Amino acid sequence: MNIEKDDLTRPEVHALLAEHLRNMYELSPPESVHALDLDELRAPDITFWTIWDGKELLGCGALKELNSKHGEVKSMRTPLAHRGKGVGRAMLAHIVKEAQSRSYERLSLETGAEPAFVPARKLYESFGFTYCRPFADYVDDPNSVFMTLELTR
Repeated sequence: MNIEKDDLTRPEVHALLAEHLRNMYELSPPESVHALDLDELRAPDITFWTIWDGKELLGCGALKELNSKHGEVKSMRTPLAHRGKGVGRAMLAHIVKEAQSRSYERLSLETGAEPAFVPARKLYESFGFTYCRPFADYVDDPNSVFMTLELTR
């Protein structure tokens, strides 16, 4: 697996992100979907990565800087065909390492509360993320779960 910073121009990445957005809207009501589209992922405070096996796209993830000490995990996605292969774990490890290299003290995320999100929550728990109150601009939402990780260098 090769993780690389991505410029969001490749058709494979567009297709994966379109699948991600479609799936989020299938699982959650529109007001509870916090997934970012291509334009939003191009914001200067977001770094986006993809994971490849040769020319095959295995997944993606992003890190949004909330402030100089706090980052947010965004756009974690592994296509169904590649789940269970460690792609999400590799991407999350990469994001955590990057957050540490930026001297962030905290890394947080929002994910869904529905049963379909249990595997994602278990992945985050395995890295030490704990459940927390809404952060940044998020508000309490029965369809959202908020998690955070205190970082050490």
